[in-house]
Amino acid sequence: MPLDAADRPKTSFKQVGTRPLRPDGIDKVTGRARFGADANAPGMLIGKILRSPHAHARIRKIDASKALALPGVKAVVTKDDFAPRDDDLADVLVNVMARDKALYHGHAVAAVAATSVQVARKALALIAVDYEVLPHVTDVDEAMKPNAPVIRDGLITKGVDPALTKASNVAERYEFGHGDVKAGFAQAEVVVEREFKTEATHQGYIEPHACLANVGSDGTGELWVCTQGHYMVRDNCARLLGMDLSKLRVTASEIGGGFGGKTTVFIEPVALALSRKAGRPVKLVMTRDEVFLATGPTSSTSMMVKIGAKKDGTIAAAEALFKYQGGAFPGSPAQFGAMTAFACYDLKNVKVIAYDVLCNRPKQAAYRAPGAPMAAFAVESVMAELGAKLGLDPIDFRRRNAAKQGTKAVYGPTFGPIGFVETLDAVKNHPNYKKPLSKNQGRGIASGFWFNFGGQTCVSLNIGTDGTVNLALGTPDIGGSRASMAMMAAEELGIPYDQVRAVVTDTSSLGYNDVTDGSRVTFAAGAATIHAARDAVRKLCARAARTWGIPEDAVVWENGHAKPAGANAGNHKPLSLKEISGSAGSTGGPIAGHHEFNAENAGPSFATHVVDVEVDPETGRTTVLRYLIAQDAGKAVHPSYVEGQFQGGAAQGVGWALNEEYVYGKDGRLQNAGFLDYRIPVASDMPMIDTIILEVPNPGHPYGVRGVGETSIVPPLAAVANAVSDAVGVRLSSVPYSPPKVLKALNGRMKAAAE
Repeated sequence: MPLDAADRPKTSFKQVGTRPLRPDGIDKVTGRARFGADANAPGMLIGKILRSPHAHARIRKIDASKALALPGVKAVVTKDDFAPRDDDLADVLVNVMARDKALYHGHAVAAVAATSVQVARKALALIAVDYEVLPHVTDVDEAMKPNAPVIRDGLITKGVDPALTKASNVAERYEFGHGDVKAGFAQAEVVVEREFKTEATHQGYIEPHACLANVGSDGTGELWVCTQGHYMVRDNCARLLGMDLSKLRVTASEIGGGFGGKTTVFIEPVALALSRKAGRPVKLVMTRDEVFLATGPTSSTSMMVKIGAKKDGTIAAAEALFKYQGGAFPGSPAQFGAMTAFACYDLKNVKVIAYDVLCNRPKQAAYRAPGAPMAAFAVESVMAELGAKLGLDPIDFRRRNAAKQGTKAVYGPTFGPIGFVETLDAVKNHPNYKKPLSKNQGRGIASGFWFNFGGQTCVSLNIGTDGTVNLALGTPDIGGSRASMAMMAAEELGIPYDQVRAVVTDTSSLGYNDVTDGSRVTFAAGAATIHAARDAVRKLCARAARTWGIPEDAVVWENGHAKPAGANAGNHKPLSLKEISGSAGSTGGPIAGHHEFNAENAGPSFATHVVDVEVDPETGRTTVLRYLIAQDAGKAVHPSYVEGQFQGGAAQGVGWALNEEYVYGKDGRLQNAGFLDYRIPVASDMPMIDTIILEVPNPGHPYGVRGVGETSIVPPLAAVANAVSDAVGVRLSSVPYSPPKVLKALNGRMKAAAE
């Protein structure tokens, strides 16, 4: 049942909506904050992982005898140190440590623990691996061909009727939609159909994966790790190593970025296995090239989108075909791409088919609205071209077909209150949209959608005898959530923000919490915080009633005080939270609030972006001149953080659109594993990004909150692509729109014009 289903979200606030300083800011900028690689332990060993130099190879034999004989080497682990599995963690295990085959360049095949980094590196060089190199495939279209090398023996495509019997690289087929697409296209007077491709990109977090593992002689273990979900790490590691959950305590460090890339395990089970074998703590930190080689980038894709409209601008039908590769494992975000592709529009006839495809690449991981930016790139590019053919303003065209309350989404549900139309109106009325453009400049518009998630959440709120509050959370803070949670707790309790301290506890201190992803924390942990505070308020009122000797229902809580109310209240002076907590020992003991639930009704989010660019006709280089974002936040708890999420998503999207891509050679090896050759935007590449926060309350949250962290990366690829196309008069079919690619298109256009 939704939270507060019978009540409208609260609309009047004192703390929520303000902009207090973040509690971790000073420690992070002064270097005092402890990140994953800052953890140390007495007697600690250094772990290193040996990785496959081949894209696809059978592992005939691993001989670690010379490495084990090297002085200072205390342990070596291979697949033999992990029991095989046939359950939901089978693919996680295979990715953590290769078994019969190495499935991609960089796949882990062995690991060592030694007394120093130098010894560990020497030991890796002494491990002899006998490989049988196999044919490989790294392109999603090539992987689907009948003659493609099969990456995972026995993989039968799901979602196909009748069921297939022959193994292939297609893990699953998805289909969504409603209406009669064929009949809809028959009514269309203008139709645009195009094909698109996107390359894999990395989240680009500045902190590599790092952990410190310690398994004692009694089988209990501790793990310190930078992660977006330490409960997930505990559960996966304990199961992979055959440990009871209660025997493994995991503590999340401060995190130097994740964006979805730290929502699974890569090195943590290896560090634990090494520690268990060596009998000493083991620290394992990835190098930057390892991060690119062996952690999860987003998918590369191949897509087709077709949209038909009547001359008045009403979309008559739309269809799409998406192919997403998830690396050498099932689980690409093909389903999410299909579900989000047309979610911005009210379509009567729509059909989307998507394929989850395997390639000889690292296992795909989430990257901020996984799957949605690619789908939006294709759909919004076609929308731009179709609108131009119809002679319609791009905002007006989208508004005419905009999803609103009551719209049936392509993936099934009917939308409740949403703010998509509001985003369109906001950008159209903004000065950026009316600013004149000069020669070689162009303007692009694109919209985007993300579901937002809820999930399992548990929060405890403990009130000290001095009236200050400790808020215990189980969701790692990757975007300022501790401040937002403290603000919501302070709002409910009626006390100042600085009297609440929010901390992320270890896995032994709270019930299970899902990973910090899916834009879920401010929504789910925020709702849990609100209800934990309300639980504490009920207890505070009960203590006041006991003090006054009146019924509990004759006490109300206002502005941080218990006050008598009603016919049975009597004439008593209000008691502050500090006064009640100060006498807690004599009125019943400690006062705490608690709440746990599986959050639902997270509330979908919509955004519209407008970007102006200038393209140098001599070099093909694109400069972003202006960037505008309008997005529905439901309720902005901390507006500065909301704006930061908007701007961060846009910056990452600009990098994806203009520069970023994984480059694989013919040998299947990654060519640009590092920030020198994989270029992310820097400050000088970006203009000031203007933001408009819209607030259409989400009825499923006590304060109306919607998640904001992911929607902001959905429109940028298409917005930039549309702007470049507007500037140069030619449309490219793939991102990134790198200078050589744009220049080639410009030269091709000029050559065609000359002929």
